[in-house]
Amino acid sequence: KAVVMNGPSSNNIIVVARTSGNQLDKEGLSLFIVDPSSKGVSLRNYSNVDGSKASEITLENVSTPTSSLLGNEGDAFSALEEVIDLATLAISAEAVGIMEKMNEITLEYTKTREQFGETLSSFQALQHRMVDTFMAYEQTKSLLLMCAAKLTDKSDDAKKAVSALKYQVGIAAKHVGEESVQLHGGMGVTDETNIGHYFKRLTTIRAIFGNTDYHLKRYSAL
Repeated sequence: KAVVMNGPSSNNIIVVARTSGNQLDKEGLSLFIVDPSSKGVSLRNYSNVDGSKASEITLENVSTPTSSLLGNEGDAFSALEEVIDLATLAISAEAVGIMEKMNEITLEYTKTREQFGETLSSFQALQHRMVDTFMAYEQTKSLLLMCAAKLTDKSDDAKKAVSALKYQVGIAAKHVGEESVQLHGGMGVTDETNIGHYFKRLTTIRAIFGNTDYHLKRYSAL
């Protein structure tokens, strides 16, 4: 199991395993609660690019009692899909908050940083770029609120809204992140500035639970 988030700090891990059916069948997937210290379970822990912790978990001839089964056997797909959609909404909300903060920090920086005897914010071209990043944030925030409402109401098109949101997050996060870093110059990618850390987190969020390509295809399919 690759890129198991927060694996190093987990007392138990929930393992998705196929108990019947073929590889691509929705039916036949089951969930098991497994103690990471069990025989046959090994973890290779590491840090992601944003500093968060993850594990690569290997299971080799692992035996679990019947009581470790979570829910009904072979009926995990719908629950997994629902949980992943909710988790996608959550990290999208985090991304929106990060983009808001990056815009605030960058705007303040352009008001104080001087170039050729003028503050960066006085140059019209940079003003346009700041407006573009603000609009990207606002559009993503609006989509986030719509998606949250649809998931809460369990609307028929809730899944489609999730993919629309995650796609927009991927596009906007890249734009806001890159512009914020560039407007800060070389210091924008250093560990001494918050901008660099925010950018790394946005980069990670873009890949978690499906990137833009995946969600564009899912949106089209739905």
